[in-house]
Amino acid sequence: MLSTLVWVPIAGALLIVFLGAFLDSQQLRRISLGIAIATFGWSIFLLTKFDLSLATIQLGESLAWLDPIGLTYRLGVDGLSFPLVLLNGLLLSIAIYISNDIQRPRLYFPLLLLLGGGVNGAFLAQNLLLFFLFFEVELIPLYLLIAIWGGEKRGYAATKFLIYTAISGVLILAAFFGMAIFGSGDTNAFTFNYQDLNLEGASKNVKGILLILLLLGFGIKIPIVPLHTWLPDAHVEASTPVSTLLAGVLLKLGTYGLLRFGLGLLPDAWQAIAPFLAIWAVVSVIYGCLTAINQTDMKKMVAYSSVGHMGYILLALSAATPLALVGATFQMVSHGLISALLFILVGIVYKKTGTRDINSLNGLLNPERGLPITGSLMILAAMASAGTPGMVGFIAEFVIFRSSYAVFPFQTLLCMIGTGLTAVYFLIMIDRVFFGRLAVEKFKDRPPINSFPFAKWQEKFPAIALALIIVFFGLIPNFATQMIEISADAIAPNRTKPNQIALVQSLTVP
Repeated sequence: MLSTLVWVPIAGALLIVFLGAFLDSQQLRRISLGIAIATFGWSIFLLTKFDLSLATIQLGESLAWLDPIGLTYRLGVDGLSFPLVLLNGLLLSIAIYISNDIQRPRLYFPLLLLLGGGVNGAFLAQNLLLFFLFFEVELIPLYLLIAIWGGEKRGYAATKFLIYTAISGVLILAAFFGMAIFGSGDTNAFTFNYQDLNLEGASKNVKGILLILLLLGFGIKIPIVPLHTWLPDAHVEASTPVSTLLAGVLLKLGTYGLLRFGLGLLPDAWQAIAPFLAIWAVVSVIYGCLTAINQTDMKKMVAYSSVGHMGYILLALSAATPLALVGATFQMVSHGLISALLFILVGIVYKKTGTRDINSLNGLLNPERGLPITGSLMILAAMASAGTPGMVGFIAEFVIFRSSYAVFPFQTLLCMIGTGLTAVYFLIMIDRVFFGRLAVEKFKDRPPINSFPFAKWQEKFPAIALALIIVFFGLIPNFATQMIEISADAIAPNRTKPNQIALVQSLTVP
């Protein structure tokens, strides 16, 4: 059943390639949207087959493939990967929905579907080499999506992304080969199967080297400072649908990889370097926030915001308690929803005004001549990102800080500063862009105008849907956390502190 989540989008991409010559852009968009929604609907159906009381891999599929090199087609899902599969299905559907007036649709929509199928495959893969293959599948589609449909500097941004991601792949593959060599045991059965690997017999030096390779490889993908420089350029030049997928889902391949393969397979080495990781998380959070404050491009500001918020996940992973891993996984979902909403809203502003410069915009909340609904949704998204109670961001960050404080109190307090800085740069953006007098005379290189075109409801529908989901999970987090808890408890190596998972349940509104 899990193969459907992988191969239906990929088969749909091939179908569109062959049928594209006979269909127009809107027909291709509707077919692609139908495939994406069907895949998302199937993942929701599989949720009814998922046993929340089991920590083991469920709905498993296994098929012999290339046994001599240890490659097996093995899929499975647990509470750590299922939320990300659901998130991918939702955001893929939204990305296709907001893709209007696309040139070369016969290539564009298959690339999006191929991207979605590859990401699902990575989250579901239970074989390290299979994970790597799906991890690399998204490389070329995303490169082309930026290089062809991006902004003025799309070639530079796409090439930079390609180089960084290629280096990331080499490091991860080297680590995976090391795990297969040292984790096969005395049987000499060379395997990449996640469940069959046992690295307890490897020396501390070997474990340390393997973990460093994973940290650098997945650290580029997350990204963590100073491995982050490809991300702002990619976001600024990418189109709104591509930025939505990039921030909402693709960055989570890095954090999920560290959780599944770094912490899951090398728990001893992970705990040995955990204090360093906590400091690294502080650097990423503070740097991301301070750099965001200094931006004048709305999209670049949101991009640097992602750098800071991904640092919270690294802090939780460094603590590695059961509750911390619940917070880390929930933050992946939270950041995916919030960042997708932010990029969609920035895209609407840019489409209607022709600029993302916060120094050129003002008064867009004007109910008659501005973008009042878009501005209201942007305020909600900023509140969620800053961790305002009642929003999904508050639950994720509260759980992370509460659990990490017991292990790394000083580092957690420094990371908490990031929530205040997040409020600062979003308040700067909202104050300049949406409040005050509508100052259209500031625009350069075009004649003055009296008002901006209103955003149609069809354009605002995805943003409104995401806003409702953000509030829903902010008020009823148990709906998501109960899926994560058992799996997080099973994989967590740090049990020196009390298990506080029950704390999450107290946050639910009756």
